[in-house]
Amino acid sequence: MSHDAALSDAKTWEADLTSDMESYLHANIPLSAVMGVQVKIATPERVLLRAPLGPNINHHQTVFGGSGVVLATLSAWTLLHVRLEHEHIRAQLVIQRSAMEYERPIPGDFEAICRFENPDGWERFRAMLGRRGRARMTLNAKLLYATHEMGSFEGDFVAFLP
Repeated sequence: MSHDAALSDAKTWEADLTSDMESYLHANIPLSAVMGVQVKIATPERVLLRAPLGPNINHHQTVFGGSGVVLATLSAWTLLHVRLEHEHIRAQLVIQRSAMEYERPIPGDFEAICRFENPDGWERFRAMLGRRGRARMTLNAKLLYATHEMGSFEGDFVAFLP
């Protein structure tokens, strides 16, 4: 297979995963549909979600804080979900603890990005999940408006094997 064909296959796989992930979120986490969440990127390395201001607006005409934390939480949860699916690990995934800090109000459509930056932590997570049937991982996400960082999220997620 040529390098160009391999890149084309990889991009097709990523586009399919992104589309499937948006459908999955809307069907299984109905709040994501009500918020108008769009999955822009969903790979085992990075998740980028977008939401419009309209259904997430507050009385100041900016993003409601609860909507911001939901989008950030969803980006981190989705990243871990995609990683588990990618490795064919069937686990129940829940959030245990989270913290959100806002830098300033968000006046329009907004995004949340979560990048996977801890390969050693992933190996420990997988080993613990296999040994004990549950494991915890901390992920960080950023809220963005027009490419500017508007808030930061940190959450502990726990995976359980059925």
